Amino acid sequence: MNQSLERLPDTNFSNPQRMLPPTVFWRIAEEIPKPLTWSLMALSVGIPFCAWLVISNAGLVPPLFLPTPTQVWTAGQHLWENGDLQQDIAYSLFRVLTGFLLAAIISIPLGTLMGTFASIRALMEPIVGIVRYMPAPAFIPLLILYFGLGELPKILLIFIGTLFFNTLMIMDAVKFVSKELIETTYTLGGRRIQVLLQVIFPFILPNIIDACRVNMAASWNLVIVAELVAATEGLGHQITLAQRFLRTDEIFVGLIVIGLIGLTIDLLFRLLLWVTCRWATR
Repeated sequence: MNQSLERLPDTNFSNPQRMLPPTVFWRIAEEIPKPLTWSLMALSVGIPFCAWLVISNAGLVPPLFLPTPTQVWTAGQHLWENGDLQQDIAYSLFRVLTGFLLAAIISIPLGTLMGTFASIRALMEPIVGIVRYMPAPAFIPLLILYFGLGELPKILLIFIGTLFFNTLMIMDAVKFVSKELIETTYTLGGRRIQVLLQVIFPFILPNIIDACRVNMAASWNLVIVAELVAATEGLGHQITLAQRFLRTDEIFVGLIVIGLIGLTIDLLFRLLLWVTCRWATR
């Protein structure tokens, strides 16, 4: 037995570099060099665009199904010059931001309270858990029946589709607050309101921003669904109108604009996280 143990290789578990070969691309839970980061980000956009450029210009797919980038750019210029694109963007942005802001105003304090107090969680979690499994677009007939075809049903659809997921994600974030940290606050004479506002909320603020960043994408999906069903303006309506008249290039314009706006909002959330919680981004 002792002889077999002596023949075992000398493995130093405190030094992972001796067990794994050195690598740059396949680093686990480590940063990669900035030039490599920017190169990979450029490839993620450049490769699909080049494939689209080659396939569409080679005539492998009819323009009715896959217009060229030049045709899409021309269609976008036409919509911009007519003012239609700006109007559609403004309506969609208003609906998304209003519905999402209303959901955030309720979900942030509610999720924090549900995560902090077991009594609030027991009271609210069953109904929140039930409603969140109901697809938000299924509420469209009722919203139209109750509130007509104006702005309110579209805003409420985004509100409903965002509120419950945001609440539960924020509630789960409270679970990671150290109990030792809370008990230390009590030991120093802290009261419940101080623990909530000065310990728990600052601790979960990065998670709150991340939850809002994730659920903003759901808000965009819902506004497009609402505008596809009942709207006379907005990017979803513009896509529906283009589909009705087989203007595939205008459909591509709408999709690209939605993607660019979503990317911009995502970057703004990242900037907010960096400005307000710089300690959590290191």
